[in-house]
Amino acid sequence: MTLDAATLDMLFLNARTHAHWQDRPVSDATLQEAWDLARMAPTAANCQPLRLLFVKSAEAKERLKPALAPGNVEKTMKAPATAICAFDLDFPELLPRLFPQTDAKSWFAGKPEATEASARQSATLQAAYFLIACRTQGLDLGPMGGFDAGKVDAAFFPDGRVKSFLLMNIGYGDCAKLHPRNPRLEFAEACKIL
Repeated sequence: MTLDAATLDMLFLNARTHAHWQDRPVSDATLQEAWDLARMAPTAANCQPLRLLFVKSAEAKERLKPALAPGNVEKTMKAPATAICAFDLDFPELLPRLFPQTDAKSWFAGKPEATEASARQSATLQAAYFLIACRTQGLDLGPMGGFDAGKVDAAFFPDGRVKSFLLMNIGYGDCAKLHPRNPRLEFAEACKIL
């Protein structure tokens, strides 16, 4: 089975990174529907380390604001929601339930560097899955770096167990303010088959 042209347009070909937003809220139910899709995609040993904190209220946005690079302040403050994408360093504690086939928890015991590397890798995959899942719900996104992760973690994850790595503005984009799409690398420039 392959996807139809309209779906490919929605997910990839016409999908864009947005910085300008319609004044239209994103419902909690829509965010949950996107999560329910994204959580089904694979991670290493089904570890599922991604944690999403949705910043929607004015108070939460003010807590986030000091961590933003100057060029990201306005678009984030105007976005209906911003997902703080983070990874949970305690993900091995859930492995007996999430990956019961073997003692995967023991793979990480006493190995903080391996734990963080695995958490970051699988959470990054999950963030990409979540972005695509949001698009299936008719949402537009603006994923970005350009923030002080230490400040975000101090404001939202003070126990040190969860570490932020990406912000993702979520809403209904103002397509009239999009610039032309930038070029993409061709297959031969980025890929090899051996």
